[in-house]
Amino acid sequence: MIKQILGRLPRKPGKAGDSREAAAAGNGTEPSNSYSVARSMDPGNKRAGNGDYPVPSGVTPNPVMNGAVVYHSNEPLPAFKDVPASEKQNLFVKKVNLCCAVYDFADPTKNLKEKEVKRQTLMELVDYVTSANGKFSEVVMLEITKMVSINLFRTSSPTPRENKAIEGVDLEEDEPLMDPAWSHLQIVYEVFLRFVASQETDAKLAKRYIDHSFILRLLDLFDSEDPRERDYLKTILHRIYGKFMVHRPFIRKAINNIFYRFIFETEKHNGVAELLEILGSIINGFALPLKEEHKLFLVRALIPLHKPKCVSMYHQQLSYCITQFVEKDCKLADTVIRGLLKYWPVTNSSKEVMFLGELEEVLEATQLAEFQRCMVPLFRQIARSMNSSHFQVAERALFLWNNDHIENLIKQNYKRFNDEEVKQEESDSKREALWKRLEEMAASKPGENNPLGAPNGKPSQAAG
Repeated sequence: MIKQILGRLPRKPGKAGDSREAAAAGNGTEPSNSYSVARSMDPGNKRAGNGDYPVPSGVTPNPVMNGAVVYHSNEPLPAFKDVPASEKQNLFVKKVNLCCAVYDFADPTKNLKEKEVKRQTLMELVDYVTSANGKFSEVVMLEITKMVSINLFRTSSPTPRENKAIEGVDLEEDEPLMDPAWSHLQIVYEVFLRFVASQETDAKLAKRYIDHSFILRLLDLFDSEDPRERDYLKTILHRIYGKFMVHRPFIRKAINNIFYRFIFETEKHNGVAELLEILGSIINGFALPLKEEHKLFLVRALIPLHKPKCVSMYHQQLSYCITQFVEKDCKLADTVIRGLLKYWPVTNSSKEVMFLGELEEVLEATQLAEFQRCMVPLFRQIARSMNSSHFQVAERALFLWNNDHIENLIKQNYKRFNDEEVKQEESDSKREALWKRLEEMAASKPGENNPLGAPNGKPSQAAG
């Protein structure tokens, strides 16, 4: 009797923490005439919990599958043009829910129909977000960020590239790894990019869903080996930085932490160039005078980025960021130049050529006062580079004299250097003359210098 009573009770929905994994695990097992949708987002996110959000109209909840509530649509969803304006947001939510299904792209023959339906639905979402003429509701914001999280925040398995790194293969010569799911991921990125950039997205409401946790997971994706994904991430993060002012300090700090780990621990990260490209634009917009936080970022993160062996992979973006700082505050030129000298390569000729190129860009933005502070150690290094046995290093060092601004700095200090040389020579001459006079006086008056009265310093017999 007790078992019969308990059997009639409704089952408790699964925990939100298992939803994403269940959605991924359940893909490919559903019938072709239904669409599965994970209805919860992440562990600890109560906003996305199963019990906190109403079931969309026209969609029936199915029993729990692996801890996630799954919904099935009994009939195909209509196109946006076929429903009245008052129903379009509800239809949009339903279509977003359908796109939460994640499929296995390792096998190109699996779930062909479902994959194509999802792709077409994602394209409809792009068009809807682009042409929206009313503020997005919180429900829409929640569903979009949830769909984006389920599709993008995936766990990456070890790749052959990581194995090659262990074996010591040159990663710069290796072909980038392309994600087989990119046909869907690209459209998901496009939906999210247009959502963030849309004027209909209220930043004050959206920040509840695009929060610190979301941003950290977005930053984790920058280590993707697919350059197409990193390019989208770069654009999206830059848009988030511009739209959500409240997140700006957190984003800068999070990027700092990525750089610290890269410099001092791993020296392996695929997205350093893209992150520096974002920072180049951010630095360009810094207000003057520069905050102490920004100067510390230059000293503790940007300058040490010259240390890793793979600096050539992001040197162009790094050099731009460094130059932006000097152009913003010319007093930082001395700090930057001494930092370059600290990490100057000793045995890597190609890296030294890059350093000389960056040094020229920094010197172009350097004023006379800062140049005078660091010119002695600077030109000692330049002299060593000019005497290098590698002709490209020596040639690049000599090219510094082709720059009019650098030549002008040299000329102004050349006269100062000559004056100092003349003064030094006069001082040396006076010193030599003084010593010569003292020696002559000592030779002419031996008795006074020798209390024993003997020229050779020995006591005389009369003294005994």
